[in-house]
Amino acid sequence: MSDLYIYLNRMLAPSVTEHGVLMEVFGVGMLLTGKSGVGKSETAMELIKRGHRLIADDSVIIKEIANDLYGTAPEIIRYFMELRGIGVIDARQIYGVGAVKPETRIDLVVQLEPWEDGRAYDRLGLTTEYCEILNVRGPCVTIPVGPGRNLAVILELAAMNNRQKGMGYNAAQKLAAEHDRGIDLGIGF
Repeated sequence: MSDLYIYLNRMLAPSVTEHGVLMEVFGVGMLLTGKSGVGKSETAMELIKRGHRLIADDSVIIKEIANDLYGTAPEIIRYFMELRGIGVIDARQIYGVGAVKPETRIDLVVQLEPWEDGRAYDRLGLTTEYCEILNVRGPCVTIPVGPGRNLAVILELAAMNNRQKGMGYNAAQKLAAEHDRGIDLGIGF
């Protein structure tokens, strides 16, 4: 009965399909969103080359199960990626079964957007931003995309930072506390 309950809970869970890329980076499920052409698939390809796993490219089926979000790819496009100028590739055939995963929990939503000169971007990360999918609230970050930015490295850091915050450590808050104690950090607050 327990197995049947779990199966039915998954099969009947509320779901939505979102445009984006779902990756597992250092065990953190990251949903990359943003307008078409911003570089989601290219960034995912670099992350795969760095040893992380692809779950879905272009279309992500998201289910709410027990107040957590889980994502997978539609069966017909599972493990396929579309790269402008190259075409469609099969990530599992090129990089092996260790480069893909059928499903993962979504722990962080990353909104990629083109860099805008003059726009004030969060530089310290003192507050956590949240977004909501299927009435489940989770952390999200906005990453500006510009020439010369190594998005794969930035996303790896975002995954590790999200994991640390989940374990109760926030580097920005620690730095702010040091500043509040009167220690000159040499940076503008």
